[in-house]
Amino acid sequence: MANDNSAFDGPDGTRWGIDVKMPTASNAMIVFRHPDGTSSSLDRYSWHQWHGPESRSVTSRITPASVKKVLSGDVLQLLFRRSMPVSPGSHPLAGVSGSN
Repeated sequence: MANDNSAFDGPDGTRWGIDVKMPTASNAMIVFRHPDGTSSSLDRYSWHQWHGPESRSVTSRITPASVKKVLSGDVLQLLFRRSMPVSPGSHPLAGVSGSN
């Protein structure tokens, strides 16, 4: 992982870019950008729960920079394990049995 928390090395060695999106008072979306860069179909996302004083005020907003400061390697590993694809792909139900 880079020192500036803008990248994360996945378990398979893929170097994912990190973006903080949609920060609110109590959480922020962490987007793992696939290095392919030609489409977002391989990107993943997860939600980071914020526990600072802003989380107790509905009018407060955390900044992406504040969130990035707390994204240690261990936190990013946990968020990546819990992450979901941004796009379902061309066949979102591929492999799901439809027989009754």
